[in-house]
Amino acid sequence: MHTDRDGGTDLLPSLMQTDTVGNDGLTLSICLRCRDGREDSNTDLGQRGGLRLAQVVADAFPDSTAARRGIRLRGVNCMSNCKRPCTIALSAPGRFTYLFGDLDPTLHAGDVLSVAAAYAEAEGGYLPRPVRPEALRAGILGRIPPLGFAGDLVEPLSLTPRHSTHGSDNL
Repeated sequence: MHTDRDGGTDLLPSLMQTDTVGNDGLTLSICLRCRDGREDSNTDLGQRGGLRLAQVVADAFPDSTAARRGIRLRGVNCMSNCKRPCTIALSAPGRFTYLFGDLDPTLHAGDVLSVAAAYAEAEGGYLPRPVRPEALRAGILGRIPPLGFAGDLVEPLSLTPRHSTHGSDNL
């Protein structure tokens, strides 16, 4: 493994030619530092649940539909989601971004690769609940529409100035 310029760790550097492998920059990010409860306080980083999940996913990745669909696989040295480990994210320019947690490194690697393949195939990266494996239905932490998205999920906010009767801002 090596660290890239964004502080992430590419899990399979031999498969990664650029930062945007595939046509769309489709990326599966896996938190490498998540603790899944199987560690003690002195456990070295190499034994943490996030890294174990990443290793299982990386081992299965070359033969996966996700790899054939152009997904880039990368490790991130902390996704700041410690209360809901193990964490992954799916992202690409102009597509929805998804964040999932509560994954088990011993059970969910196949689900991670399955949802990554579905993400690559989904128009705009939108993953309706029934398309996601069960573990990724319950473990969804966020779905962020792409900038410029104009659909039912996004509504413009009209911010009106607040007027104070006392002549000062009450911010």
